[in-house]
Amino acid sequence: MTQFQAISSCSSINLLPRASRAESSRKTAAASSSLHLQELGVKESGFHGHSIAHCIMNMASTRRNKSAIQAVLASDEEAITSTERKVLRKKLNKVVLAYSGGLDTSVIVPWLRENYGCEVVCFTADVGQGIKELEGLEEKAKASGACQLVVKDLKEEFVGDYIFPCLRAGAIYERKYLLGTSMARPVIAKAMVDVAREVGADAVSHGCTGKGNDQVRFELTFFALNPELNVVAPWREWEIRGREDAIEYAKKHNVPVPVTKKSIYSRDRNLWHLSHEGDILEDPANEPKEDMYMMSVSPQDAPDKPEYVKIGIVAGLPVSVNGKELSPASLLSELNEVGGRHGIGRIDMVENRLVGMKSRGVYETPGGTILFTAVRELESLTLDRETIQVKDSLALKYAELVYAGRWFDPLRESMDAFMEEITKTTTGYVTLKLYKGSVTVTGRESPYSLYRQDISSFESGQIYDQADAAGFIRLYGLPMRVRAMLEKGI
Repeated sequence: MTQFQAISSCSSINLLPRASRAESSRKTAAASSSLHLQELGVKESGFHGHSIAHCIMNMASTRRNKSAIQAVLASDEEAITSTERKVLRKKLNKVVLAYSGGLDTSVIVPWLRENYGCEVVCFTADVGQGIKELEGLEEKAKASGACQLVVKDLKEEFVGDYIFPCLRAGAIYERKYLLGTSMARPVIAKAMVDVAREVGADAVSHGCTGKGNDQVRFELTFFALNPELNVVAPWREWEIRGREDAIEYAKKHNVPVPVTKKSIYSRDRNLWHLSHEGDILEDPANEPKEDMYMMSVSPQDAPDKPEYVKIGIVAGLPVSVNGKELSPASLLSELNEVGGRHGIGRIDMVENRLVGMKSRGVYETPGGTILFTAVRELESLTLDRETIQVKDSLALKYAELVYAGRWFDPLRESMDAFMEEITKTTTGYVTLKLYKGSVTVTGRESPYSLYRQDISSFESGQIYDQADAAGFIRLYGLPMRVRAMLEKGI
């Protein structure tokens, strides 16, 4: 919908059809009314000038009735929504669409061609969602009307350049969420910007709804990396309102409807996690059903014998599992398997979405839970008290920025530089015990450990003289002592 221009006394007169003598006598009242409407924020449309002018004339004598004004505005907006949008959609040359092969993105392909007169290049990112999700995509895309499908393997980039920095920063959103989807969106959007440049596209598009966080994450990345790209978000424009509407549209345009069985849950999977939303989970009082989980076994069904795993860490980033050095993606994949069979990493939470509403989600993050525990425990050896406190406070803001889609914000990048600098000495090994859904630390070691047994021992030592504590306590407690003296009149 176009922006209305503010009504002035002149524009309201110009919008009127050729006036009769009776109409002319009401011009002054109309002008006065338009001024009043300006104060209320009422705006006009070139396509509906006659309608708005007529409303102005009718409301001149009842301008105190605000509910009447609101009703007219709502009516005009409805009319413009249904008629004006198609007229105002600009002609695009080529659009890169974030494509999954599901019903929604399959329908978006012909919708873009129909409404923007453009070629559509489908783009799929492999971020570890599983090989089955990638099968037959090219045939589906072309059958839907796409001119090309581009697939990029982003698993190593995703883990090494997005997940590991969040891990090093200790970024957790609202005490629980390990940011699985939040980290995946910017790496996908960045690749879309790259593909748009490679194929000469002038626009990008996504299938995110207008209620979720992902629309923000995609579009902020587009803005940051190429502000000249047009962005098309069909769910905020089209008349399709649900699955049945989408199926009907697909049939009308000869688009093959995916025959996969529709899940009762809305899921998002990548190498870091698997999220579940919808169905019975929409009521926070309902316990998740066991058959919903896909990455982890039930803790009660996990092995009765614990398993020990040793994580090697260099400068705050994991590099090995049980002495075996692995690439970032391979390391995470292995820990997902290990943690999954012990029921590690199940989280059930109600979170505050960026768009304002609360939502309930259940997450499976087996490997990520193990890694977060390992890095945090090693920091207990290598970071001092003040540094840990500052790092923890910044981690909260870091997580908020990532959750809100501000990955390429200079603030997050600056905070990341701090995290990298402060964890240079966070190097060593952490041994963890995995048992029926729990992760327990059993050992930590580092060549940069600030822990000194000769100081911490209860035995007397030369570095720490226990007699020195008396003076420290007197000075440290002086403010409390002075306050007590004042209250007692001493």
